[in-house]
Amino acid sequence: MEFHEKLQELRKNRGLTQEELAEALFVSRTAISKWESGRGYPSIDSLKEIAKYFSVTIDDLLSGEKLLSIAEKENNSNIQSICDLLFGMVDIGSCLLILLPLYPNTIDGYIGSVNLFAYTETSLTNRFIYWILFVLLIVTGIVKILLTKFRSEKNHKISTDISMGLNIAIVLFLAMTRESYAIAVAFLLLVIKGALLLKYAKTGV
Repeated sequence: MEFHEKLQELRKNRGLTQEELAEALFVSRTAISKWESGRGYPSIDSLKEIAKYFSVTIDDLLSGEKLLSIAEKENNSNIQSICDLLFGMVDIGSCLLILLPLYPNTIDGYIGSVNLFAYTETSLTNRFIYWILFVLLIVTGIVKILLTKFRSEKNHKISTDISMGLNIAIVLFLAMTRESYAIAVAFLLLVIKGALLLKYAKTGV
């Protein structure tokens, strides 16, 4: 007997509706419907709750092979979430391009380094583009973290593509304007995100 059939049988033997079982397990009725129709499996934590509620073992509900498959998928999903959070934090870390003294500026006849707030020795257009690109990347990072927190898989790829696109645009524009210190920081952020993408790809999620 498959898991979805066992779950239906256990529920009906207790005389419960899907809504009542959902309330007992603190999940949505949609989740119960999905599990009972064979369109998906619960997480390890939900399996434990189901086993506890019906006084059975997890082995009674699922074969060892299927249980390992679910555990592996859940582990990969957790790795994905961690990578997404780190990805968003790296984007927020681009505020360093605003706050750190990375830009050459003449101060009292001497060339020193200042942050973007004090940077004046470039055109107004360049400074405007810097601000737009940096702020957009920071906002993208915040959105990425929020999407991860609320487990929104739908927009995951879009936010990642936007983030990478913005970071590449920043590196190229800083290269064009010959901001050597700033480009080093921007390139480092890009490399870190590339490493996270590789790690994410290895999970196969």
